[in-house]
This record gives sequence, C-alpha cells and structure tokens, in this order.
Amino acid sequence: IIIRPSFTLGGTGGGIAYNPEDLEKHASAGLDASLIGQIMLEESVLGWKEYELEVMRDNKDNVVIICSIENLDPMGIHTGDSITVAPAQTLSDKEYQIMRDASIAIMREIGVDTGGSNVQFAINPENGDMIVVEMNPRVSRSSALASKATGFPIAKIAAKLAVGYTLDEIPNDITGETLASFEPTLDYCVVKIPRWTFEKFPETQDYLTTSMKSVGETMAIGRTFKEALQKGLRSLEIGRYGLGADGKDFSDQQGRPPSLSEIEQKLATPNSLRIFYLRHAFLKGMSLKYINELTSIDPWFLYQIKQIVEFEQNFHRLNGATLSASLLKQAKCLGFSDIQIAHLTGTTENSIKQYRNLHNINPVYKLVDTCAAEFKAATPYFYSTYETENEARVSDKKKVMILGSGPNRIGQGIEFDYCCVHASFALKEEGVESIMVNSNPETVSTDYDTSDKLYFEPLTKEDVLHIVETEKPMGVIVQFGGQTPLNLSVPLSEAGVPILGTQPESIDRAEDRELFQAMLKKLGLVQPQNSTAMSVEEAVKAAEKIGYPVIVRPSYVLGGRAMKIVYNRGDLENFTRLAIIASPEHPVLIDKFLEDAVEVDVDAISDGKTTIIGGIMEHIEEAGVHSGDSACVLPPCSISSKALNEIESATKAMASELYVVGLMNVQYAIKDNQLFVLEVNPRASRTIPFVSKAT
Repeated sequence: IIIRPSFTLGGTGGGIAYNPEDLEKHASAGLDASLIGQIMLEESVLGWKEYELEVMRDNKDNVVIICSIENLDPMGIHTGDSITVAPAQTLSDKEYQIMRDASIAIMREIGVDTGGSNVQFAINPENGDMIVVEMNPRVSRSSALASKATGFPIAKIAAKLAVGYTLDEIPNDITGETLASFEPTLDYCVVKIPRWTFEKFPETQDYLTTSMKSVGETMAIGRTFKEALQKGLRSLEIGRYGLGADGKDFSDQQGRPPSLSEIEQKLATPNSLRIFYLRHAFLKGMSLKYINELTSIDPWFLYQIKQIVEFEQNFHRLNGATLSASLLKQAKCLGFSDIQIAHLTGTTENSIKQYRNLHNINPVYKLVDTCAAEFKAATPYFYSTYETENEARVSDKKKVMILGSGPNRIGQGIEFDYCCVHASFALKEEGVESIMVNSNPETVSTDYDTSDKLYFEPLTKEDVLHIVETEKPMGVIVQFGGQTPLNLSVPLSEAGVPILGTQPESIDRAEDRELFQAMLKKLGLVQPQNSTAMSVEEAVKAAEKIGYPVIVRPSYVLGGRAMKIVYNRGDLENFTRLAIIASPEHPVLIDKFLEDAVEVDVDAISDGKTTIIGGIMEHIEEAGVHSGDSACVLPPCSISSKALNEIESATKAMASELYVVGLMNVQYAIKDNQLFVLEVNPRASRTIPFVSKAT
C-alpha cells in the first residue's frame, strides 16, 4: 500500500507499506506531515512505467501540451529521485493520445482556467492498463525541467494567462514569429539526472522510495538518449565522466569489481548508483530480460545502455595506435568523453583531443528552438552534438564567458547562481556579450533570456574548451560558480584560455597549504597549528604532533565535504580515508580545532589595488559548526573594535598579496583575543547574496 499525505511536497511523510507495521509507521509520519492531518491510502502500482505531461490552458479553453516526460525508473521511486527523459521514448501514439485527452479533461474538471498543470500517469507494462497517479494544478519541479527542455517558459506564460492573455496572444520568444499556442516539438533528447549527497549523511541508507531524497539535478541534451545520458552523468560532478569506462567504476578502494550478488542486490534495490550497476550487470553477461525483472526498467532503456556497454567492450580491445577516425567519431556520437576514450585506449585525454583535431572530429552546436528547425530561432540557446552543421552564430562583439555552478548540492547551491546571473546582467550593461555555461535546469542562469548566449553543457574541461574554441571570448570568469569552475581554472589556463579576475596562480596560492602558510608568515598573520598528509600514516603523525582535537578536511572542496572534527586516532584514520577519496590528487589538511572560539566571515571585493569590505559577519553558533549551517549576524555584536580593525587590515593585506580582482571570502576565528586566519577563498561565497541584500 502507498501512503500519500495531503498538502505536502516531495513525498514528505509518505512511504510504501509492505506489512501492518510499515503501515502504522508511515501513516503516523504522514498524518504529522500533512497540513490538514490527512493521508491517502492507494493501491500499489510498483514497477509500472511512469509518465508526466505538462499542460497549459487559457481562459478561452485553448489547451497545449508542452512536453511529455518519461521516468526511466518505475513507479515506487519519487519522480524527483528518478532519471527522466523528454520527450517520452516508449509511448505508443495511441497511449499518448489517451494521456493527452485525459490531461485536458482533468484540467477542465478541476477548474484550472488559466496556467499550467502537471499530470502523472502509470502504465502497466504487462497489459497496458493506464491510471492517473496525480495532478498538480500549479508549476512544479517538472515544469522547470520542461521549460528548459523545450525553451517554452511555463511560469512566464502562466503569469500572462493569469492576467487575461490567451495562448494565441503571447509570442514565442525563441522563434519571434510563432505563438504560445504552437506546441513545442523536440528533435533532440533531454535527460535529467538527480544529484544526491548521501555522503553527507553516512547513517542515512542509500535507498530510494516515494519520499524524495535528492538535493539537486542536472540536465543534458543530445541527439540521442545514449549521448544525453552520458553527458548527464558527467554533469553530476561526482568524479564520473560517463557511464563508467573512466577508471572509477570499482566497488571498493582495492580496485575489485562488484560481485554478481552485489550487482543483483544493487539492481533490485533502487539507489543512487543503480545506473552504474546496470553497466556492471551487462559486463557480467546478465541478460536484458533478467535485468528487467530485477529493476522493472523498460527494455528499451536497457537496450540503449547495453549498446553503450557493448561498444565499450569492443573499444577496450584496441590501443591508441589502432584507433580509427570512424570509430572515434562513433564513440563521440555515443556520448563518450575524451577521458573515457583515453582510459579505454591507454592514452591521455590530450592525445585523444589532438587526434580528434587532426581528423576534424569536433562537436557542433544545435539550437533549442521549440519547433525542430521549422522556424528560424531568434534566441541563442545551444547544446553540443557530433554532426556536421553548426548552428552557433558567432559574433564579432566583445564577449565574456561565465561558468555556472552545476547541479545544486549541499555546500554549493543557488547562492552561486545568484552571482552568475548578476555577473551576466552587469556584462550586458557594459555592452559586453555574456555567454553562460551551465547544466542545472533549476537555475535562473539557464533561462534563455538571462544571458546573450546559453550553452547547456557539462562543466568539464573538454566541454568548456569546445565552447571557448567556437566563441573565442576575451576571457572566462570562474569566480562566481563556487568550487566547480574554480577547479577548472588551472586546466583552462594551461590550455591558453584567459581567466578574467583573480588568476589561477593566486587561487592555487590560497588553496595550497604550504603556499598559503608562506603568505601568512610573510604578512605576519596567524593560523591554527596545522599540517598536511597524503596518507593515513602521515595524518596520524601530524595529529599526534598538533594534539587532538583536530579538523580533517580535503583540499579543493566546498561545503565541508568530507570534513570532520576528530578527537582520537580511530576516528582520524576513518575520516582521513574519506578525505583522500574526496580529493585524491591533493593532500588532506589537518588543523588544530579551536574550541570555544568565535568564528567570523568576511566578504570583500578588490580591483587588485583597492579592497572594499562588503560585510563582517559574526557566527552565532559555536566553532565547529560549518559556516553554511551557522546563523550569523551583520554587523557583528560582540567583537571588539580592536579585533574588527585587525580583521579589516588582515583582509586587505591578503587581498593585495593574492592580487585579488573580484570577490574574496575570508574566515577567521577569535580565541583569547587572538585572531586566527582559517581560510581564504578568492571567489564568490555563499554569503554574497545575504551581504548584498543586508547592506
């Protein structure tokens, strides 16, 4: 039985009851979660195929279907936790027409006179029975996805319909000549993949149900499902570059592939890594029919994934010397990244790129135009694919590229998108063409009218370099999107791309512990006693020298990922291993933890010479609570004027020493009237929107 609380979002309080004990537990939680103390008990349709239609209606009873969306995962997994595909891939025309008619009838019966609705359906794969799962008479999470997938701005149109416009009176911004009553047509495939952060909650089980657990999502566009899926997986920023074949697909740190029983368990139990275990299943020789029985994923999707795996297996038998241009082109059409191909052929990413350039195997950019090229598109909204005709219209204007922040996650969320959007607006005001690169459908930065050009692409070195080579901007701004673009600054700079604002050398100087220590020593500033370690053994020695408690954290990460206060050797060994996994190419940082200290956040802006302090924030929570989880007050309440002057002087000195051009965030701790520098980030911080609005 499915338990669904009334008036909740994201499946909050709901669940699946397999026995009376489950029912009692979920019913109690659901009644507590519901605003009106009401729950619904529904017949289970676990394993059925799930679809959604985005529908709009005006006050003259004109109705349009904006987009059909198919869930790759079956019923039983919340749609916010499911990989989804647009347009629907496995619907027959007859089934689609039945859904279409039902959606329109439901809107009329419910009384949605104007605006958008989301209607969800389930189909029994055994006999074709169809039921309506639910209807949301409002814009929803899927509305945002459908808007980005089609270029049809559902919320904007809904607002105009609410004040009396009809669909045939509202122009289509993308084409400039059709109307909103013209239903979008897609000649490409869109894949949305959720982003989870189970690593932040080690005691939480990685198990997906009807209650949503993802914290963000990424979207990818390709000519085929296979291409879009691989692009989407590398957009997640979880260290993967596609559906495996990247040297990171082992189930443990000893490099052992998963066992058959582990694969079966991971397929039968919905979890955040199930898509990768589908690949392992095919590599082990499992039949498509058996995988379908374990997962209830439609055979069409399984066949597409099987084709990727079979191509990978054939590819694996080659080496760099025998790689043909035609095979390389085929790999790129299937969405394989250069890193994957390099791994499969035993070469390097750069050598694969050089080989592609030699044979002119480079991506072209296609327009998202709402009409499958039936009309000319006026709005430049692009995705990459490996075909012949390039639809990107490159201007001779002065232009700057802004790198977005990718999928939302704990530690890197919408605060950074705020910065990217305002950067784009500022460039427009200065008469500079703004080019936005991002992969997150939930953001304002990926609205087609936020920037002069939008590239909906993964934020990887390969994908960004292709856009740079096409557009040839005067430079790239990396400081507004959080850690994601910051990590790209060095590889982009090494490839000859001009980085605007604070330079990669300065960023590295702030992130590299030894260089940072040398800078603080030069400036006469103090930081807590600390050390670095590349192994568990080195970490133990460092901690014993510094004295417990210590903070263990990896370099080049954001939001306290894999960071922990440890009080003994056993915990130190465990968390050092996690920190090494989080940032394997960089040392683990070991810091003395300052108990009972007051933490301070400072946001500043500099032009390389003059530095302005935007705000000094005092944390209310005790030291040890991450700044993103701590309440803070601006201006500070209990910090002496002497300490404030020290903070201001230290911030300006570090900004000058690092040659900061743009934003900078500094975190301090005050203990026994002594000021300690905790860290410096020469980029936008998550407190920038707060400081901007508070001051």
